[in-house]
Amino acid sequence: MADLKVTYLGLELRNPVIVSSSGLSDSVKKIVEIEKAGAGAVVLKSLFEEQLKYEAGQYTGQFDYPEAEDYIRNYTRNNSVDKYLTLIEDAKKEVDIPVIASVNCISAREWVDFAKKIEQAGADALEVNVYFLPTDKHLSSKDYEEVYCELAEKLNDILHIPKAFKLGRQFSNLSNLVDRLYNRKVNGVVLFNRFYEPDIDIKQMKLVPAEVFSAPADIRQTLRWVGIISDYIDKIDIAASTGVHDGNSVIKLLLAGASAVQVCSVLYKKGVSYLETIVKVLEIWMDNNEFQSVDNFRGKLSYRKIPDPSLYERSQFMKYFSGIH
Repeated sequence: MADLKVTYLGLELRNPVIVSSSGLSDSVKKIVEIEKAGAGAVVLKSLFEEQLKYEAGQYTGQFDYPEAEDYIRNYTRNNSVDKYLTLIEDAKKEVDIPVIASVNCISAREWVDFAKKIEQAGADALEVNVYFLPTDKHLSSKDYEEVYCELAEKLNDILHIPKAFKLGRQFSNLSNLVDRLYNRKVNGVVLFNRFYEPDIDIKQMKLVPAEVFSAPADIRQTLRWVGIISDYIDKIDIAASTGVHDGNSVIKLLLAGASAVQVCSVLYKKGVSYLETIVKVLEIWMDNNEFQSVDNFRGKLSYRKIPDPSLYERSQFMKYFSGIH
């Protein structure tokens, strides 16, 4: 029987399937269900910098004294933080799989102290999700990327647990950024995040949220960059995310070079119990192909290990598929 164990961020996982940060992991009860369903690890629902600022801000402006506003702002922030830290502590008592905390931030300043509290609460690792729209025309792409590097350096000064940065796809040179993070002792990256996207309701003529769940076709961009970066920066762990809807998707991403694979949208649609099917498909495929461990085939079809690496790079659709009618 195949051995599904993998190492991700220096943590031993019983299999490479991780439940990503979402409402599926916002309580101890749900986390226990995730473990029973067979996940290799779980990422807790993110605590958002924007959320804390809003929660604090909605109570301000109602007092005559600045000290009162400061008290309410700090109380609200600390109350949310305390609940999150309690979730980490309680989850660690109830499950044996690694518990990875998650923060969603928009600056390199706000979360440094909080990250230390996460470590003290017992989290096995920290997933850092930094995102902001680069809308300032006076700033270059390098200026925006520097926020990631600055945060990595600050976290290095206070954290002993491993950390991964969850990235979007909108970078001028993703390989360069990942390399810069690796050189700042970031242990892993998650490729890719899904962000809020707007849509327009033409009947009501207002802005509304677009579809929040990924589709199976979304795996293609993930597959491309996992295959490329796993070879270019081979010492950093990669958790593949977005478009993972079945066991076959997990196999593809491992073949491309992923260290682990995160799932989310499909579990909302089919239930957390579907994890069992995903893991079983991987196990059966490994047995059928006589792979005794994930390391036996991980990266077998990465960028530098296929006869024609340009297959990962091609971007001109019509040039290569003009014969389709």
